[in-house]
Amino acid sequence: MRVFVDTSALYALLDSGDENHKRAAAVLGALRDREATLVTSNYVVLEATALLQSRLGLRAVRSFNGSILPLVEVVWITAETHSASASAHLLADRGKLSLVDCTSFRVMHDAGISEVFSFHRHFAQQGFRIAG
Repeated sequence: MRVFVDTSALYALLDSGDENHKRAAAVLGALRDREATLVTSNYVVLEATALLQSRLGLRAVRSFNGSILPLVEVVWITAETHSASASAHLLADRGKLSLVDCTSFRVMHDAGISEVFSFHRHFAQQGFRIAG
């Protein structure tokens, strides 16, 4: 089983002060027990890296690169996927929905992934099941 991993989950895993930190650790443990293949995109990696560096510093980025990223399969976004996701983002016209979110939806749809490790409701609104 493949489970997509969103920025919100990655951030919560590394920020012990995040309201979802304990829940994120528990969900990650459960996913590993289920032997789920964790999948994300290079856009999520970029977004998570920028957020971690901005809020927690390079030490958190080093932890992310050393302990979290090795557990995750990274899908690289093609020009075609980017273009389709950018169009969907503009058509959605929803203030809190990001280009990264729309790209994640596209990757999940294209890969047949129905479950996501996330703390954002956008995924459930798109019909994906939230892990945990």
